[in-house]
Amino acid sequence: MTLRKPELTRGQRLLVESVILVVAAVFLAVLLRGFVAEAFRIPSASMEPQLDIGDRVIVSRTAYRLHDPRRGDVIVFDCPVNAGCPRPGKTNILVRGIHVVEEAVLLREPEPEEYIKRVIGLPGDKVEGKNGIVYINDQPLEEPYLPVGTRTSDFAPTVIAPGRLWVMGDNRGNSSDSRVFGQIDQDTIVGRAILRVWPPWRTAFL
Repeated sequence: MTLRKPELTRGQRLLVESVILVVAAVFLAVLLRGFVAEAFRIPSASMEPQLDIGDRVIVSRTAYRLHDPRRGDVIVFDCPVNAGCPRPGKTNILVRGIHVVEEAVLLREPEPEEYIKRVIGLPGDKVEGKNGIVYINDQPLEEPYLPVGTRTSDFAPTVIAPGRLWVMGDNRGNSSDSRVFGQIDQDTIVGRAILRVWPPWRTAFL
């Protein structure tokens, strides 16, 4: 006697197909977040007026596989050791997996272990803040992204080491940046912010 495979009802088929679609969508979101791009929520006022608190930007994880960081790029990077960021405690592997999925589909905010700033000094540059202006190799730096009249606090001349960068926030009076924690290692870069996507009426390339 041959047993026949029970056929699913239309409702059951729809349920199975929906589950498969959801799983596939989550898998794709996690894959994209890990290797291609991810959404990043602006956590502070340090990049105003270009980026306000709560804005969301798309961060490309592949940008610097094609070229080195460039002056003026807006980058996301791991919190520098000298910045005193809290280090995450040990988390159950299942909980970590759930957090990754939640972040990938924007249901959970990323932990405050990443910064977003603008690249100012490249390896080999001498960077200095003097009389309210940033100087690169003794020449005043043109910064068209800053509001007219913006002044930068003075800081001592610093030569950028190989493989490192000098980064600063656009909101020069309210930004914890390389003036506080020094140069950052290029290996800590998460990616380049390329597009502001939220709020919709402020959508723009960066």
